[in-house]
Amino acid sequence: MLDAFTKVVSQADTRGAYVSDAEVDALKAMVADANKRIDAVNRITGNASTIVANAARALFADQPQLCAPGGNAYTSRRMAACLRDMEIILRYVTYAVYTGDASVLNDRCLNGLRETYSALGVPGGSVAAGVQKMKEAAIEIANDPKGITQGDCSNLMAEIGSYFDLASSAVG
Repeated sequence: MLDAFTKVVSQADTRGAYVSDAEVDALKAMVADANKRIDAVNRITGNASTIVANAARALFADQPQLCAPGGNAYTSRRMAACLRDMEIILRYVTYAVYTGDASVLNDRCLNGLRETYSALGVPGGSVAAGVQKMKEAAIEIANDPKGITQGDCSNLMAEIGSYFDLASSAVG
């Protein structure tokens, strides 16, 4: 897992070149927006249980067969496992947002997840739909302008969305 600074230096070293002006400017912009990033992570983390519960509720309303007898979320044990997995994905998304790098999400959460779900008979499309519902809820909460650092957060919200999209495509 590399933070954004280490990643830029590592890539420059691999190329055998100095860090470019464009890379330095991108890192400067990331530092300038650090408070917004931390605010977003705090908001998502502080509302994690609500995000997961509402996303699961919406998913099960859209796909009631998941909770029906024989469905993948039928029985409280399976439902708990589903909610646990959604919370784990959300947690790793917040790590990626905090560091500005998806490698921790890929390496520690998504790597092999599709194969695991496939082996367990879990429908990847349903998991992907649940991740998208978490994305919608998380961005709505993180993008609320009350009580956070002021400024344009569109790039950060797009970045947050990209981590959810990455997770969604990894399992779907």
